Amino acid sequence: MLPVLRTPYLLFLGDTPSATDAKTAIGIAYWRRELCRGQFRLPGCAADTGLPDLSLEQAKKLGVRSLIIGVAPMGGAFQPHWIESLRQAARLGLDIVSGLHTRLGAIPGLAQLTAAHGARLIDVRVPPADLTVATGAKRSGRRLITVGTDCAVGKKYTALAIDRCLRERGRKSSFRATGQTGIMIDGSGIPIDAVVCDFVAGAAERLSPANDVDHWDIVEGQGSLFHPSYAGVTLGLLHGTQPDALVLCHDLARTTIDGLADYPIPSLTVCIERYVEAARLTNSNVRCIGIAVNASAMSEADFSRERARIEAETGLPCADPIRDGVDRFITALDAAFDTATAK
Repeated sequence: MLPVLRTPYLLFLGDTPSATDAKTAIGIAYWRRELCRGQFRLPGCAADTGLPDLSLEQAKKLGVRSLIIGVAPMGGAFQPHWIESLRQAARLGLDIVSGLHTRLGAIPGLAQLTAAHGARLIDVRVPPADLTVATGAKRSGRRLITVGTDCAVGKKYTALAIDRCLRERGRKSSFRATGQTGIMIDGSGIPIDAVVCDFVAGAAERLSPANDVDHWDIVEGQGSLFHPSYAGVTLGLLHGTQPDALVLCHDLARTTIDGLADYPIPSLTVCIERYVEAARLTNSNVRCIGIAVNASAMSEADFSRERARIEAETGLPCADPIRDGVDRFITALDAAFDTATAK
């Protein structure tokens, strides 16, 4: 069980040169801004959450209780030049919260330092120790999972937006986090990429248990079936979630897998077909109900034309959850599934 994170937060961005590597901090600042006092950046940092820049001492005076490691460098390890900042945070009595693969306790002397100053080290990327393999047994309730044409295309944001919209309408809904950022935003979840492969589907079953027939679990997807490195985790999540509904997420600026130019992204129609085919192993009635896109690089006029093209191609509603909201997807859910309690 994840310990309760003490608020408010200071978001640590280190000296990351990329906003992509700072998506944890950016996500927390976007979805839980009320919990954040500021950001802590080292010289050379190119990422920015839009929060005030604070020193560790300033943050302490403003009542900050937790330093959140909001950056994830390649390989998931702490950079040596970050360590003194973490030690200083410990001396000030701040909890240190991390979602990196490297454990905070592996930093020499940090555990002793935090204990001496009444602080805690909290590693979010630690799965439950008692996970079991999936059973495939059918269970009550409804489940939607966001899936992607690639990694980092908006699966988490789309899931959070759908969950929030459902709850604002008085519907029964729970966001189910599967990555460290989602877990820090929601306060619970299972870090799927830290689960031994045989237990991924079982973890997804535990994450989205039996529920009321009109309750929706909105599961944060991971990876992509079309990514040569991360297709496995996507497949395990699909099978364990037993989704009734899929929302396909896509970045309109991409034509190939990010960083892998030899792997073109298939057409949206092919992507939908492959995802539905894979998900039918555990739910033969699964259907894709919408296309969520990242259109941040497009003008409104260009996006309007592209959205119309996608809707004509797929026959499904298309929306950018940040620009448009997700009302189109909720309407599609209500049309496809008779589980609404408020319309």
